[in-house]
Amino acid sequence: MEKRIVIIDDHPIVRKGFAQLINREADLTVVGEAEDHLSAQTVISETQPDLALVDLTLKESDGLELIKTINAQYPKVKTMVISLHDERVYAERALRAGAKGYIMKSEATENVMTAIRTVLKGSMYLSDDMHARMLSQFAGNSKKETSPIDVLSDREFEVFRMIGDGLETREIAKRLTLSVKTIETYKSHLKTKLDLHSSTELIQRAVEWNLLQK
Repeated sequence: MEKRIVIIDDHPIVRKGFAQLINREADLTVVGEAEDHLSAQTVISETQPDLALVDLTLKESDGLELIKTINAQYPKVKTMVISLHDERVYAERALRAGAKGYIMKSEATENVMTAIRTVLKGSMYLSDDMHARMLSQFAGNSKKETSPIDVLSDREFEVFRMIGDGLETREIAKRLTLSVKTIETYKSHLKTKLDLHSSTELIQRAVEWNLLQK
């Protein structure tokens, strides 16, 4: 029986590439694509897939929040992240949101297919390095690398990342479908949690952090 997959990514070329890769497999088929939160909900509702492949950066929306929505509204649909974002920074957040796997787009195609099949079978997928890292932390055999960023909520983290990308408050509000006042509140929380005293310091810290991740 074929397993049905939807691809949620804001780049059409990326969606096409993954669709071609997946459709080569006799037992897998791509039944829909989406570029943002709203279109993703529509295509999942219409196609009832087994698996949703989700990028973390979507058109005018946030992949982590979408994963939470899918898990709440479509509990039978498994989710897996395929992203450019470093798994060391994002994987734990994605798993907490409800994703069953995380793989970076830089991985070889055979690893991507292994990840998809692993999640479809009901198991969790992480890279060997990330899996060993999390097991070691769980076992208490190594100290987790801590960062002030770790204390941020998922929404605060997304606002912080977008500030680092150079987005203004109104653009962040538009992308996250929130009010400008709400984004200003998040920015105030960020300054408090990161011990920053001005919006200028917040922007500088966010830009520096983003550059380090790249």
